[in-house]
Amino acid sequence: QVQLVESGGGLVQAGGSLRLSCAASGRTLSSYAMGWFRQAPGKEREFVASINWSGRSTDYASSVKGRFTISRDNAKNTVYLQMNSLKPEDTAVFYCAADPVKVTSTSLPRYWGQGTQVIVSS
Repeated sequence: QVQLVESGGGLVQAGGSLRLSCAASGRTLSSYAMGWFRQAPGKEREFVASINWSGRSTDYASSVKGRFTISRDNAKNTVYLQMNSLKPEDTAVFYCAADPVKVTSTSLPRYWGQGTQVIVSS
């Protein structure tokens, strides 16, 4: 079993930055693919970014490409999402996810965190 806990959300002005963290416990993350998803009010949850177990392969939703960066520190059992140039439309609850095989825009990861709120004001 893997437990994921997100942190780093908050209120930021448009154009600002936030860094989300996802700390794992229960098992080492080094063999898991990781990802971030988000759900805005009244909308379905959507894929944001993913990273493979080694950190050498990443993928991003087109809406965040060039603004967000996903990274991981397997020694710390933590995954990060650096969010720059934030826009009001980025407002959502952001969820960390882990899967022993893969995390993609169409997959359903096995493990999920409880989410952290990000609000971007205009």
